[in-house]
Amino acid sequence: MCLIRTVTVAMALTGLLSPAVAHAAEPSPNVLLIVADDLRACLGTYGSTVCKTPNLDRLAREGVQFNRAYCQFVVCGPSRASIMSGLYPGTTKMLGNSQAVGSYKSTNPHLKAHPSVAELLRRNGYFSARVSKIYHMSVPGGIEAGTAGGDEPDSWDWTYNVCAPESRTPGKLRDLTPDRDWGTKFATLEVDDAAATQADVLSAQQAVAILESRSSRTTSPGDKRIKPEAPFFLAVGFVRPHVPFVVPRRWARQYAPTDMVPPKVPVGDLDDVPEPGRRMSNALRYKMSEAAQQEAIAGYYASVSFMDEQVGKLLDALDRLRLRQNTVVVFVSDHGYNLGEHDCWQKLSLFEDSTRVPLIISAPRHKAAWGKKSEALVELVDLYPTLADLAGAGSKIPALVQGRSLRPLLEEPTRDDWQRRSAYTLNGDGESVRTRRWRFTSWGKAGEELYDHDHDKEEYKNLARDATYTNVLKEMRVELGAARERSVGPK
Repeated sequence: MCLIRTVTVAMALTGLLSPAVAHAAEPSPNVLLIVADDLRACLGTYGSTVCKTPNLDRLAREGVQFNRAYCQFVVCGPSRASIMSGLYPGTTKMLGNSQAVGSYKSTNPHLKAHPSVAELLRRNGYFSARVSKIYHMSVPGGIEAGTAGGDEPDSWDWTYNVCAPESRTPGKLRDLTPDRDWGTKFATLEVDDAAATQADVLSAQQAVAILESRSSRTTSPGDKRIKPEAPFFLAVGFVRPHVPFVVPRRWARQYAPTDMVPPKVPVGDLDDVPEPGRRMSNALRYKMSEAAQQEAIAGYYASVSFMDEQVGKLLDALDRLRLRQNTVVVFVSDHGYNLGEHDCWQKLSLFEDSTRVPLIISAPRHKAAWGKKSEALVELVDLYPTLADLAGAGSKIPALVQGRSLRPLLEEPTRDDWQRRSAYTLNGDGESVRTRRWRFTSWGKAGEELYDHDHDKEEYKNLARDATYTNVLKEMRVELGAARERSVGPK
């Protein structure tokens, strides 16, 4: 059990001397990084006609939307380590949530000197702060305990570990999978609209308070802020739509379960999938009827809309405080999510819905590209060099960083001279590469999968054993080998 705390941020951000900050003609931009938990690309701006996300749709109009962004691992810990380190899981050696009790520096001691992107900016004059889940933190357990999870302390000048009742929140509970633990349980907890103890509400409040405290770089006698003249790097983690779906009544009632349509999975869909891939199909373990599946989908979308509402509070604060014109805003999810596709629920699979993530970057100094969409293949390891580049620290990016700056795509999203042949994602014994047309997944000796996205976007027909595609299969094996090679750092 934890005690919900209220922090007066202007007083809390004390104790360090302000660094000397160069007074350039154009000040270094602030950076606001927003990370959602378990969010698939189901936003309105990504084409959803069901899920209501007006604030993220607004952000997409004020930035560049990446339609082909892929995570490096399909569970939280390794993926978040890749985001913050700019390194693939093959280099961080973080290959599961069980290893995420510490940061990538503890998982791989050879990386102790490798700074996270937050630490890099901190070293270069930024005030760096974390609100809630950025590195791995268990949900709901870590939130209920108010822990820091697998945090990397060197990243931050100041942190706030959200502490909220989560599964113990008073409200109307609908438990759809009673034999599952709370970390994997499909359950909707409908709470009073006025409830102020929800994790993401508290996180939004703290983030807004930090923005208010940083709204001026002008100092005065008695100023107790940390680095008062510095630009900020503020990373805010929202835990929704991760289960359990703790949502206000107003959002729960926006989505009638009877209006939700579970995916129609073809009979024998997984018959041509290797056994390790079939293990990702967990519908039998969840034992949900079609009506329960509809409730699960409704609860998920309600959680997405609730999270979107919190994003809106941050965007409104940037506007109100006149910070927007000099703040880079990045919104991303740690990985995607399945809502019944291939009889898969939640994360873990290497199919498209679990590997693909929403990614929106709004850079005020590249307004000419706002509202445009990029079809380039990008990876979450690209965020590190992108943020460093936009913050003026491009020359300080460690040589070990394995991502590529997306700045050229923020200048012109449709340019064709920024190319990546494939995006690379891992889980367990599986490796998957996604090219513009193909997805190829290898399970080692257990078998392979090959899908043609020009004709099979749902990935229903595995072509790996079809002799017609022998040459494509050979090419994709080579591509996977190249992706694997680039993902492993110096020995």
